[in-house]
Amino acid sequence: MELSRRVFSTLAGTTALGLALGGSAGGADRPAATAPGPVPTGPPPAPPAADGARHRVGFDRHSLLVDGRRLTLWSGETHPFRLPSPSLWRDVLQKMRAHGHNAVTVPLAWNLHSPAPGVHDFTGVRDLDLFLRTAAETGLYVVLRPGPFPVADGGGTGLDAGGLPGWLGAAEGDAARADAAYLRHADAWLSRVDAIAARHLFTRGDGTLLLYRLDPVHRGHLDHLHRKVRADGIDVPLPHGGRPLPDGEVERAPDAAGARRAHLDLLGRGAAVHTVRTAFGGTSWGWLPAPSAPTPTYDPTAGIAESRVPTARLVPLHQIGHLLRHVPDLTRLREGAGVRAADPRLRVRHLVNPDTGAHAYVLRNDSAGEVTSAVPMGGDRVEVTVPAHDARLLATGLDLGSGRRLAYATVQPMLVLGVGRLDIAVFTGRAGEMARLVVDCPSEPWPTRVDDEAAWAYDRGRLHVTVPLGEDRLTRVRVRGGDSERTLVLLFADEAASLRLWPFETPTGKGLVHGPALLREAVLDGPVVRLTGDTVGEADLEVWAPRGVTGVTWNGADVATSVSRAHSLLATWRLPGAPELVLPALDGWRRRTENPEAEPGYDDSGWTAADRRTSYSTTPVPRGGPVLFADDYGFFYGDVWYRARLEGGAAGLGAVSLTYATGAQGMLMAWLDGRPLGTHRTGREPDGRGTWTGTARFPLPGALRDELRARQRRFERDRERGRGGRAPEPVLSVLVRRTQHDPADHRAGRGLVSAAFEGASPRARWRLRGTAAPDPVRGPLNHGGLYGESRGWHLPGLDDGGWEPAALPRADRRQGVTWYRTSFRLDVPPEVDASVGLVLDDDPARRYRAQIFLNGWNLGQYVNDAPPEHAQHTFVLPGGVLRTRAAANTLALAVLADGDTASGPGTARLELLGCAAGGIPVTPVPSPGARES
Repeated sequence: MELSRRVFSTLAGTTALGLALGGSAGGADRPAATAPGPVPTGPPPAPPAADGARHRVGFDRHSLLVDGRRLTLWSGETHPFRLPSPSLWRDVLQKMRAHGHNAVTVPLAWNLHSPAPGVHDFTGVRDLDLFLRTAAETGLYVVLRPGPFPVADGGGTGLDAGGLPGWLGAAEGDAARADAAYLRHADAWLSRVDAIAARHLFTRGDGTLLLYRLDPVHRGHLDHLHRKVRADGIDVPLPHGGRPLPDGEVERAPDAAGARRAHLDLLGRGAAVHTVRTAFGGTSWGWLPAPSAPTPTYDPTAGIAESRVPTARLVPLHQIGHLLRHVPDLTRLREGAGVRAADPRLRVRHLVNPDTGAHAYVLRNDSAGEVTSAVPMGGDRVEVTVPAHDARLLATGLDLGSGRRLAYATVQPMLVLGVGRLDIAVFTGRAGEMARLVVDCPSEPWPTRVDDEAAWAYDRGRLHVTVPLGEDRLTRVRVRGGDSERTLVLLFADEAASLRLWPFETPTGKGLVHGPALLREAVLDGPVVRLTGDTVGEADLEVWAPRGVTGVTWNGADVATSVSRAHSLLATWRLPGAPELVLPALDGWRRRTENPEAEPGYDDSGWTAADRRTSYSTTPVPRGGPVLFADDYGFFYGDVWYRARLEGGAAGLGAVSLTYATGAQGMLMAWLDGRPLGTHRTGREPDGRGTWTGTARFPLPGALRDELRARQRRFERDRERGRGGRAPEPVLSVLVRRTQHDPADHRAGRGLVSAAFEGASPRARWRLRGTAAPDPVRGPLNHGGLYGESRGWHLPGLDDGGWEPAALPRADRRQGVTWYRTSFRLDVPPEVDASVGLVLDDDPARRYRAQIFLNGWNLGQYVNDAPPEHAQHTFVLPGGVLRTRAAANTLALAVLADGDTASGPGTARLELLGCAAGGIPVTPVPSPGARES
């Protein structure tokens, strides 16, 4: 776990610094609306929507200020481009909202939108307008990060070249300097982004875009880009260096405890904008991955997995998110008097809200053992336990509703809600822990044990409640009286049970649901609350609803309920879970070999001549040239073929040395006159700037050397006899898997760098070929320069009836590329959301790779002999790209094998990664086939 470099900027003063942020409803250069003095603690603003009303946005050193109300932003970073199924964006955003987020941070990938200078595509899976509309409909604020370089300030999006388009590395204009030519390209990009963003500004009521963050490559670009964005009509705040906003990000915590420790640390430091990186992991499909994250699975530590299934890492994010949304005391905190635990291994940060008198204590245990210690809190010495490498937030003085105050608790508050005539307070801890909670009650209340586990005692103006936290169990205690006309319901949950608590808001009041795996929406319809959501297994349903609600529906079906002793509506019968699904076997494979480019008679006259002598690349051009870098000839992604005709002097050739440069997991294959010379892989260590450089030395086989000499002798004899003819020109063919650029050096060369010949001095006339025109639907990063890709072998609709039938596993020995295709059908019921993965496995001693295509969409590379830290065997097949409703799917594997070992594929099967009853309607993603392309 690490904190980003933008952890926290200390700001002096308490008045709103709207001018520093820039932006308001009143104009681009006027400060956001501010109060004449400190804004007091109070209820947060209502959930955002495209409501047509003008809004004012500012901030001070404690929080954002929206229409004069305090707002702590709990934002989850999500990359729409890593889920190439626009209808499923709603699913992820609804899950984020349900799990406590009130905002989504959205970086953009310039390279995915721009295949060429001045060309920008925002259609299909690149539809930013659709994503922003969906975020508003989901009730999430948006923090937009259009770059131009969204890895700036220590962040990381795991994109090829950090998201900069491939053509930029071969164009005039250096992004790493204050270069006018580069800024013209950046301006063109932002113009297109801003034209869309301006239609979704929260300040104007057109959407929920609340903050707009610029990430320049060079800090000297910032003022220019700031002026550009303002001129484009973007009037929301622009937080960046020099105009600081107290914020912080947590990157890739190792586990749930690490995430809790890091985020509570940020809260203790005063962050007003918290960013969870990443909330949803997603797939680096196609050629999106960066050298630092070369596998298709982008972030395996995300709370919502690539399969869209919640993980255990979500627990602290869910709890803290709801805490910040539903406990206003935490939106205005100051450093309090120093507090020391009796055990020095427990570090305490004491914070106080000057408006409400509430105190928060962030207890951090960095030691390797669990620590139990007495901690002074609110005038009491409270014994608390913090697990190893974990943290807790405890509180005193919290308003639990109707004047009741929390004296202290040994468990963490999660939310406090006013629901109808009830006040509901939720506290969370570990299963097996004894929760102790004390409420100030000047006169004796009337507690009621709703669940048998709870116990209480009243002593000298305080109600003491103790509850043993059970495994995945909610314990309820009802408290009436005590100088209050409202009933207080105390809910105690362990971590598993807390993940099944879902607060909701309606125009007429708030509510709380317990039981299902997910609550997506709650809508009031007269006396009925209509709930939609997901269940995995059978689930209880309990609803605390606004006044007047007497009925409940779940996913459109009526639910019989009764009123419980906790004043909830309790379902008579459990909600049904997801049905069992049986996935089809992957059989019926067909096989075809390729790489005719290796044959000497192949017609390469239409290929691009490598005739350049200078380059904008940071990789030096070998003396005498030519430039061989693929980017310089317009081949920015995927595999690249080279062919060189060796003129004169090749008869004595004994070895060929090929120097090449790639990103992670690069490789090279070579042939001479169709004879395999061998395969070479780059080393495991880069040069420090994300480039792996290797030199492959291939001695010619003896028989091939003899043949070259014999050809030369025949030519010389024919010339002596006056027969003329052309001198022998052996053909050297090279396939380079060039892979990605590092963000730190996006202009580094990729592909071949140079060639050297031992025993002869032929003149090499090089030609090369890479990606054809970008796929108009799937975009420029979907495919590369393989022969099969150029012929549509990866696309659905191809007539592969003439291909050879093939059964898996395979044990082929052949250097080059072999394609395998099959089709399968799924029939998932429409009320079920199934996440399906493809699992590939084989003997790791077999050295090959397979590019995976589903319905023509490149879902990433399987590396059978990958080092353990980069090994990936399960590949998510995104819904929408994957047809699940009684429709055919085409699966294609392009296998690159070195010929030295037997190559697969080995076993290939479908695996159910998650299944829920509920979900959302999924629209099939356009997947044009071979007949349509």
